Amino acid sequence: MRRVVRGFWGPREESAEALTRRWKLTLDQLAEILPAGGWGAVWTWRQIHSSGPATDLLPDEDSLLAALRAAREADGWSDRVGFGLRLVLAGEPDWKIEVSGNGGGASEFLLQSMVIGVRSPDNAEISDVSLLAAVAEAWEPDFGDVTDDDVLDALEDDAGFVVGEPGVGWIGYLSPARADLLPEGMTAGRKELAVGGVLLDIAPHGDVEDVVRANLRLREAGALQPLPSPMDRAVL
Repeated sequence: MRRVVRGFWGPREESAEALTRRWKLTLDQLAEILPAGGWGAVWTWRQIHSSGPATDLLPDEDSLLAALRAAREADGWSDRVGFGLRLVLAGEPDWKIEVSGNGGGASEFLLQSMVIGVRSPDNAEISDVSLLAAVAEAWEPDFGDVTDDDVLDALEDDAGFVVGEPGVGWIGYLSPARADLLPEGMTAGRKELAVGGVLLDIAPHGDVEDVVRANLRLREAGALQPLPSPMDRAVL
């Protein structure tokens, strides 16, 4: 099975040091939540580069800061786009984790993002709520979700959503201003986070129709309206 955990936000300039803290928190939480390679184990990630072979990367502050600084010094780096890293970990058989993040930029048109792909055995017990909470607490996004290709295809084909438009999967996250626009009587399970915003338990995994219906309700209520274009803030 493959699931994708995502968080998106608008322009938010940050230093390499600030992003290092966010990255470390994210990777530490993944090691606690996912059993690939052993819960709580210190994982060695493979960093994927735009050119050249992949290299090992330990999830400690010194290594992460060095990787982010190297990204800043690479050809073509721009403070408008920010810092990007792409990491891959192949753990136990049938497990693969991919983490791709871009943050710290000031682009008025390109969303910043954290995207985590998890391929796991079908019988693996994984807390989707915990995965999305980890992204929300580390990155304070505008919106986010846990989803898969079936949900994304249905939102595009059946509900007219386009790539980059706010939406939610079977688990969703909305920033505080979006959460204030939740429609009355929304029955999705709701969990308040200490960093602000809410997690929504929209539907069981595989219940694509209910996810589509929830997205339509949220969009109609204004909770999924896009950030202004050009963007002038990180969250709604």
